[in-house]
Amino acid sequence: MGISRFDSIPNNVDLNSDRKLQKALMRWQPNYLDWWHEMGPDGFQGDHIYLRTAVSVEAGGWAHYDFVKMPDYRWGIFLTPRETTKNIGFGDNIGKPSWEEVPGEFRKELRRIIVTQGDTEPASVEQQKLLGKTAPSLYDLRNLFQVNVEEGRHLWAMVHLLHGYFGRDGREEAEDMLVRRSGHKDSPRILEAFNKPIDDWLSFFCFAMFTDRDGKYQLAALAESAFDPLARATQFMLTEEAFHLFVGETGVDRVVRRTAELMASDPNGDVRAQGGIPLNIIQRYINEWYSASLDLFGGEDSSNAATYFATGLKGRYKESKKGRYEDNIALEGSYALERPDGKGGVTTEDIPVRRAMNAVLRDSYTADCERALARWNKSLEKAGLAERISLPSVRFNRLQGVFDGFFTLPDGTPTSRENWESLRGTFLPTEADYDYVRSLMKAVYEPGQMANWIAAPSKGVNGREPEFEYVRFD
Repeated sequence: MGISRFDSIPNNVDLNSDRKLQKALMRWQPNYLDWWHEMGPDGFQGDHIYLRTAVSVEAGGWAHYDFVKMPDYRWGIFLTPRETTKNIGFGDNIGKPSWEEVPGEFRKELRRIIVTQGDTEPASVEQQKLLGKTAPSLYDLRNLFQVNVEEGRHLWAMVHLLHGYFGRDGREEAEDMLVRRSGHKDSPRILEAFNKPIDDWLSFFCFAMFTDRDGKYQLAALAESAFDPLARATQFMLTEEAFHLFVGETGVDRVVRRTAELMASDPNGDVRAQGGIPLNIIQRYINEWYSASLDLFGGEDSSNAATYFATGLKGRYKESKKGRYEDNIALEGSYALERPDGKGGVTTEDIPVRRAMNAVLRDSYTADCERALARWNKSLEKAGLAERISLPSVRFNRLQGVFDGFFTLPDGTPTSRENWESLRGTFLPTEADYDYVRSLMKAVYEPGQMANWIAAPSKGVNGREPEFEYVRFD
């Protein structure tokens, strides 16, 4: 089915044949636009941005580039094409036909999954609301806005499922997503990482690198779901999510490369004297955002995760890829889980692999993060520096899971609360760190120009040069 580009709500789900659903979404649309004007990028709604818009879900044909005002962006609902016959690929129902409707016995669990995922999308837009005013280049400004509008479209994908399959409860949940606000004292976003402030571009790059990467793995697990409309929605979202991860991974790399250049240019290797961000501050930001993002995977030993897998609601990363897993039922085998031993140390306990599904998904995520760090360290190596960046232990700075409330150094060594607090400023950002980084955040809006603290990208967007005028101000 093709994309209905000129409908009020662009879609490939044939909204015209479901007038009740179409009317419900059209009633939601003005509220969404009100939210966007209030909580979307502040100060740039009248400007023309070089944006990519989905016009087809087929490979190579899903992106159209043009200058667009963000409020005029063609938000809509796009699902990958339906397979004529699709069977459940894992769990107790393996081999049975996938669900086109919500089974009554899983209604509550599915709604919870969709609402939690959907809530993250507007939250990140709210967190990044003011960043445009300190963009280090037009290239970065454009990339920020591309991420923002796509997060908005991902919200549309989840709201479509709520409206289309969950009746009044779904409609109320969709409205609530436009009521909650990131960081709000009385009505915050559901997941804590999406209530954290993002007041500078190093935080944004770390968020896109680590927190959006969690989103990749959550979406990939849902793309295996036995509920076919959810699987098809998240599969398309993953296509757009890849760009968000690119922005984060290359963004941090460009900061690291520029820091290395400034270290080499200063006779004392003093990055601050040259207006750059020291490596120890970059490391502390990484420690903060990586540990916060690990919490998004939930408890490592989880009966809910076991239920989601058993029933077919949520699989592992690339569960259906042939040869990736020996056993797609996962009734046999165990997972070696580290946990506190109750005496101030750490022990390892074997638990059923189904109960460890959150940890299994997190392990795939960590391996992906390590790959990115190897790239950043390659930049330091090429610059002739001995310093290296590292990921902290999964035990470090945790507010969820088995290590919640357990104090360790970044390398995972257990320590006392008192020692942790005394050393906190050496491994997590301090107010002085934030103040310094924010002091560097000065907008650079001239085409081809770049803030001093970040290196230029190696190439531009869609074959354009980095010097291209990606934003045309009204």
